[in-house]
Amino acid sequence: MTSYTIPGMYVREHTVEVPLDWSGAGSGTITVFARELVDPMRKDDDLPCLLFLQGGPGGKGPRPVEPSGWIGQALKTYRVILMDQRGTGRSTPVSGRRMASLSAEEGADYLACFRADSIVADAEHLRTTVFGGRRWSTLGQSYGGFLTLTYLSKAPEGLTACYVTGGLASIDPSAAEVYRRTYPRVVAKNREFYRRYPHNVERVGRIADRLATSDVRLPDGDRLTVRRFQSLGIDFGMKPGYERIHWLIDEAFDGDELSDTFLGQVLGLSSYSGGPLFAALQESIYGSGDGATGWAAEVERALRPEFAEDARPLLFTGEMMYPWMFAEIRGLRPFQGAVEVLARRPRWSELYDLERLAANDVPVAAAVYYDDMYVDSGLQLDTANRVGNVQAWVTNEYEHDGLGAERVFARLTELVRSVGGGVPVD
Repeated sequence: MTSYTIPGMYVREHTVEVPLDWSGAGSGTITVFARELVDPMRKDDDLPCLLFLQGGPGGKGPRPVEPSGWIGQALKTYRVILMDQRGTGRSTPVSGRRMASLSAEEGADYLACFRADSIVADAEHLRTTVFGGRRWSTLGQSYGGFLTLTYLSKAPEGLTACYVTGGLASIDPSAAEVYRRTYPRVVAKNREFYRRYPHNVERVGRIADRLATSDVRLPDGDRLTVRRFQSLGIDFGMKPGYERIHWLIDEAFDGDELSDTFLGQVLGLSSYSGGPLFAALQESIYGSGDGATGWAAEVERALRPEFAEDARPLLFTGEMMYPWMFAEIRGLRPFQGAVEVLARRPRWSELYDLERLAANDVPVAAAVYYDDMYVDSGLQLDTANRVGNVQAWVTNEYEHDGLGAERVFARLTELVRSVGGGVPVD
């Protein structure tokens, strides 16, 4: 076991071997990696554990450089466990090279092993084999909240308390319903962006016109299309997203041509080279029981002409993945056949146990961001009403990245302590 100290944190590294397919299909094993963080002055103390369930899907654990934000708060009381979810980081990453070696059907079966139920099984294996089987608390950010509900469905006996930020999934999973609700929120975010920066209406239109009439290439050789440019609106759901896109557009032109600076930044924002699973599994996270996801975001977009490539002002899209991405984006092309098969898959493993969730007695505190662009607040509140022992804190003070504000985690721990859950604060 590797251990070392970085500023303000003592780190232990853990690697465990787990089945690729927890259903017992005998398809081999993969490795799951986790970092354990603890206050250096308390590294030998008997402290409870807090497992961080990263957003995504396809998100690896944070790589902290200092004990700040929620991590700094948590280290006062907990050992913090940062698990790289299977397929990410140091947990047998899913790569384009690996996907290119598989047929479309094989690739779909492989990707189906990287969903919430498998991630929860990995976490339970880590808890029982590395951390002595003691119950732990979880903090789920975004998709981590989806994982939390699966955890409460599959193995609530392993949990003492759950904290969720922007991620109470609908327990009646439907990709079509999610996008029916989130597209209007994306329209509202676009309106706010252009209200703040009205001069960008002309600039964005000028960029789109250039892309529609010219063969503009990104540094990796991919053509930059209008729809790929529109996809940058995924950032509008984060607190500084408007400003980041504003400054991107500010340097878009070098004379009459699109600048190298702009093209390089667009490549970095839209290539998914650092996390292809995020794109590949985006709609598959809603597959549960019977029913295909069927490229729900693409179907809904076709019903909304305001998102057309020639509409002005041009509207950016949000956290939506489209079939064309797997043809146009170099890093996603090896996934194309597999995701097409997944979109048609008629039957999925069940992610949520409705009876068990209704009877849940594990304290859950959830921050519901009222204007959340990614996870609809209405669906979150419906879930809060149907899952036992949930306290929902509804706020429009924060965007989807509210966990970065010190107040959010502190507020959730207060809510759990108010009902006698969690651990005491020193």
